[in-house]
Amino acid sequence: MKTLLLLLLLLCEAHSRATSSRPNFVLLMADDLGIGDPGCYGNKTLRTPNIDALARGGAKLTQHLAASPLCTPSRAAFMTGRYPVRAGMAAQSRVGVFLFSASSGGLPASEITFAKLLQDQGYSTALIGKWHLGTHCHNKTDFCHHPLSHGFGYFHGLPVTNLRDCKPGEGSVFTSAIRLLALVPLQVLALSLLTLAVLKWLGLFQVPRLVFFCLLLLAAAVLGSLLGFLHYFRPLNCFLMTNHDITQQPMSYDNLTQRLTADAAQFIRRNAETPFLLVLSYLHVHTALFSSKGFAGKSKHGAYGDAVEEMDWSVGQIMNVLEELSLANHTLVYFTSDQGAHVEEVTAKGEPHGGSNGIYKGGKANNWEGGIRVPGLVRWPGVIQAGLQIHEPTSNMDIFPTVVKLAGSPLPEDRIIDGRDLMPLLQGQRQRSEHEFLFHYCNFYLNAVRWHPPNSTSVWKAFLFTPKFSPEGANGCYPTHVCFCHGHFVTHHQPPLLFDLSKDPKERNPLTSTTEPRFQEILGAMLQAAERHVQTVQKVPNQLSLGNIMWKPWLQMCCASSSSLSCQCDREKQDGSVSR
Repeated sequence: MKTLLLLLLLLCEAHSRATSSRPNFVLLMADDLGIGDPGCYGNKTLRTPNIDALARGGAKLTQHLAASPLCTPSRAAFMTGRYPVRAGMAAQSRVGVFLFSASSGGLPASEITFAKLLQDQGYSTALIGKWHLGTHCHNKTDFCHHPLSHGFGYFHGLPVTNLRDCKPGEGSVFTSAIRLLALVPLQVLALSLLTLAVLKWLGLFQVPRLVFFCLLLLAAAVLGSLLGFLHYFRPLNCFLMTNHDITQQPMSYDNLTQRLTADAAQFIRRNAETPFLLVLSYLHVHTALFSSKGFAGKSKHGAYGDAVEEMDWSVGQIMNVLEELSLANHTLVYFTSDQGAHVEEVTAKGEPHGGSNGIYKGGKANNWEGGIRVPGLVRWPGVIQAGLQIHEPTSNMDIFPTVVKLAGSPLPEDRIIDGRDLMPLLQGQRQRSEHEFLFHYCNFYLNAVRWHPPNSTSVWKAFLFTPKFSPEGANGCYPTHVCFCHGHFVTHHQPPLLFDLSKDPKERNPLTSTTEPRFQEILGAMLQAAERHVQTVQKVPNQLSLGNIMWKPWLQMCCASSSSLSCQCDREKQDGSVSR
């Protein structure tokens, strides 16, 4: 009996030690923040002292890469450690993200997130802020794509994304679609009615009244649909949820960052005695831009700078809570952005609403370095050397194996994990990235290959195609607001466009067989690697197909207190706390 009791005590002590040795995780993700925005990456005018403090107190990754230059696929890769094409989270059409809350696409249940594996290890898990990976499949109660179905025990935030349409007076991301699907048909109908009326008045053509009636009815239907869309889009798509319940519809921007930050701090306090995972996914700095009274008009970069500085304040608040609770030395903190800055974001008045990608070409929605090279900061005092800089290629997919292994969970063996554990690199056990090759997708389409050969300082990058920037000489695709990935919007290259990023990080001077003696050899190795990679990608259902991204009325959520399609309620406190 004594032997049994002793054995139980030893097991309990071993379990306690294992639990206490596992770190907490605070993963901070900005939205559309450029690598040239934080001070620690060279910005001299935006004030980001708290983000900069993460760099001073930990490691700064200078070649940290988003797995996709768009929100939805990049976040899918971040959560699963896999290229988004493996999960069907890469569009084959122009629309590469979810725009409606009542869509049926999303991160499949078959995918395994790091949150799920940590939850299985006894971690308390929360996602606060933006999700953008779907909500429902078949009905509005299944929540098959919801954060709570993917390993998060608590969710408070926006199930889709922040858009200009969510904030009155900020314009619309649907301007081109409205022009094509509503304004042009209305003009055609108006012209048809006028022409038929003149012909009838001149006696040249007998037009039955029924024709006029049908054309007027059709025009009324088009106009009614347009007005209905403009009126109802905001309440039906821009709302906050707490777990499965809508808490504010439509979403209010008043003290929004303060409210989400306060809730994140409360989550840390509630779980200070147990291992926890917090993903704080900021709505900043995606348009519509917003900031509270304490930050509005205070920066040197207009509304965009105000939003960046408010987000930096939030980072500081989270770090203060960790220090206050003596958790800082036992918590791995990671800060990044889901992709590069959106350079085409310019208001009708000409005010830039997008950020800076520093010296790098391009931006959000394309695979030039400005679209995929993002801030990457990792802090864990006593484990990761303060002030460390790592210039090796790393990916936001690497967070999956890094976090999972530190939490004591084995990696899934039934699937390919494309991310690599960062800890050997962060702790100096390795000097080179485990990513010899990385593959850059523009939505569904393999766009470029990156190669960092062993025993070489070169980082080769070969483009199979590039977007057609417009107007000529611009650094983006301004007429379409983002660059597209196929058809007449791109230029295919044969042979591929080759750069050595170690010598030409701005991607200004493509190499040729004349300027690079090993040109054919290098391209041959990269194309062979691409072929091997493509053979590992299995065909899966397309979660971003037209059928999966379109609005489905039977999936539309509306707060319980609403009795009609107005969908209005507010169960959130405006002072930075949440009522439950």
